Amino acid sequence: MQASIYLPYLIVIVLYSAVAVRFWRTSSMQSKSNKHAVLIALGLIVHASLLYQDIFIGDLNLNIANTLSLILWLTVFIYWIANFKHDLQSLQAFVLPPAAASLALQAYFHNNVIVAFANDPLFMIHIAIALLAYSLFTFAALHALLMAAAERSLHQKTSLIKLPSFPPIMTMETLLFRIIGLGFILLTLTLISGMLFSEQIFHQALKLNHKNIFTIISWLIFGSLLLGRARYGWRGRTAIRWTLTGFAVLLLAYIGSKFVLEVLLGR
Repeated sequence: MQASIYLPYLIVIVLYSAVAVRFWRTSSMQSKSNKHAVLIALGLIVHASLLYQDIFIGDLNLNIANTLSLILWLTVFIYWIANFKHDLQSLQAFVLPPAAASLALQAYFHNNVIVAFANDPLFMIHIAIALLAYSLFTFAALHALLMAAAERSLHQKTSLIKLPSFPPIMTMETLLFRIIGLGFILLTLTLISGMLFSEQIFHQALKLNHKNIFTIISWLIFGSLLLGRARYGWRGRTAIRWTLTGFAVLLLAYIGSKFVLEVLLGR
């Protein structure tokens, strides 16, 4: 393929990386917030056009690279929106590097994994809800990592992550549970729509395969976290551990199964 084909991917990778690195290297971010928002918005627009080109032109192609890139595009977009209200500039140091890495994978992997039921409205609704749920939980996991770094900084512990500023811990914690609550609702809808689709196509409400088992485990973990928050006031490190554990299981459910099928088995 011609080198010019990779240029748009490279532009967005550099853009995301430059904004993230500038945050890590700058001690005061107040004067840079508007400029960063504009640069991230530009990256999101070009990133979206690349996703449209690779996923939606022709048959619906959701290979592992395209799927990861789409999830992380949604994650960056959620961050971009949330930052206007909650001043989460420090989170861009966590959100943008994975998005840049996903674009590199998207540019490199061009294998076709065609979605078999792309013309079925119920299945497309199921896919859309699932991707949005995964993006919210990705945001929550990265936000939990930011909270962990902020807590270590607050207690003056040595850490590999040194950022110029952090939002207030209580503000971050409130936002974390709002995101998890919304993600839990969407994950519940994902399971319900998946069961309806499975019943419609396979005449079986729920197939106990690798993906469904890990998704249900993740749903139970996040449900338990929300219950623990409501009944016992779980917060801090407990919330961080449960969030990261639930996300890791959810990652195994979808991306893990796609990795095994596409990369290891070559299907």
